[in-house]
Amino acid sequence: MTPGKELLFVALGGSGEIGMNVNLYGCQGKWLMVDMGVTFADPAYPGVEIILPDLQFIEEQRDNLVGVVLTHGHEDHIGALPYLADDLGAPLFASKFTAGLIRGKLEEEGVQDRVELNVVEPNSVVDLGPFKFRFVPLAHSIPEASALLIETPYGKVFHTGDWKLDSSDAVLGTPSTPEQLSAVGDEGVFALVCDSTNVFNPQASGSEASVRDGLIDAVKKAKGRVVVTTFASNAARLQTLGEVAKASKRKICVTGRSLDRILTVARANGYLKSFPEPISPEAAMGLPGRDTLVVATGGQGEPRAALGRIADGNHTIKLEAGDTVVFSSKQIPGNELAIGRIQNQLAAAGVEMVTERQEHVHVSGHPGRPELEAMYGWIRPQLLVPVHGEMRHMMEQARFGLSKGIPQALVQNDGDIVRLAPGKPEKLGHAPVGRLMLDGDVILPADGATMNERRRVATYGQMSVAVAVDGNNRLVGVPQVKLQGVPVEEDREAFLDEAVDAAADAVRANRGNLDSLRESVRLGVRRVATRWTGKKPVVDVLVIEA
Repeated sequence: MTPGKELLFVALGGSGEIGMNVNLYGCQGKWLMVDMGVTFADPAYPGVEIILPDLQFIEEQRDNLVGVVLTHGHEDHIGALPYLADDLGAPLFASKFTAGLIRGKLEEEGVQDRVELNVVEPNSVVDLGPFKFRFVPLAHSIPEASALLIETPYGKVFHTGDWKLDSSDAVLGTPSTPEQLSAVGDEGVFALVCDSTNVFNPQASGSEASVRDGLIDAVKKAKGRVVVTTFASNAARLQTLGEVAKASKRKICVTGRSLDRILTVARANGYLKSFPEPISPEAAMGLPGRDTLVVATGGQGEPRAALGRIADGNHTIKLEAGDTVVFSSKQIPGNELAIGRIQNQLAAAGVEMVTERQEHVHVSGHPGRPELEAMYGWIRPQLLVPVHGEMRHMMEQARFGLSKGIPQALVQNDGDIVRLAPGKPEKLGHAPVGRLMLDGDVILPADGATMNERRRVATYGQMSVAVAVDGNNRLVGVPQVKLQGVPVEEDREAFLDEAVDAAADAVRANRGNLDSLRESVRLGVRRVATRWTGKKPVVDVLVIEA
């Protein structure tokens, strides 16, 4: 679909879900993309960690894509770039800090020379065909998070990205003041495309500076070694933890590759200059526990992250009874089981744990209702388009915005092609959307043949049968049967004997060709498995012509 004399909006990710944000604006034959993020796989995708958006809709119109603008450096906004940006062939636009994170990702994938990455200076206006945009700094948990003020022939759009309101003593960066945001509203904003994550929170999210005292208290109460886990990209929390280490007279150790990357890029861009020089995990273990503060990735239960390996005992950092782990992050819905597993491992070792339920050790980076209401008052849009939330979040923000005086609200979902202007906002059709999985080094459909096969094997188990036949398809020797994940255990040998007999009987009874023989063996062996276990495992048959 090529945009005509109109302003279109299409979300290919991040609407109807939290994460994997991809938003498109269409106007006068051209498209502008805002963000290109990932989400993290759940147990429904065994063996997979990262889920990517399916960009088929815009890939088919790549010649009309004028650019990809990145609001900030979180994975759910930039994580898909190293895998998909090269295929689109469009230039990227980001702040200096965000560009530093992106550049590292592109280099890891070896595509840095094939993707054009442009740094957008503060207060500068970028002209991309029918679109002009500039960054408007907002507070969030990572440096240089910005809204976009997008100017089109059909009105201005204020696309918030992720944001919150913070006090004048924000830990990192300088967010726009109420006066500056009101000045944006004075320019006349047609549509506000707004983060919905915390719309059910009746309180403001709170200042990052307010967490400092809570973390200092929690760390000072601890008698032994302290591990604090937080989102790797929360550079503001890193700054706070550096101050906590100084206040509690502990040496700080940072463990986790993503934390190292954030620290390096932040320092290169003028942030975290006062952060104490970290010591290595080996040096930390050489000091008394009461003298160390370890910052680790893995607060969402990721088994291969630093905290998961610490809990498993497979990390240089070792914890013992009386040590403390502080979870300085919010539990993302869907991660409860993974987090609980790690917390149970820590509890079994006698490690004490502190979460936001016990102490003030975390504030969100997304706006609660008071912050949303304030933004509505400053920007004064004619139309509210909720994004970045599940359907319940977006519907609630639409209701809330209308109750606060915004004239119109439009709730869309991933794939909805929406005409914002001219005329009354309306849905025109549906774009193809979906999920891709990064499986090892290969990108595949998330619900394609590979994952369906893997789920079947995980659910039912797998059996391999090899039979040899002569030129007349008569059995030669004894069939061989191997199994994985079939629930027989103590009866394994008896089960295998019966499966071998079933395979041999199937060959003897066959009067057809090799394909018919193969299918007879498969069904015969599976019938044995079903009779023994009640399950129907995947049965693979190899016929060898002797």
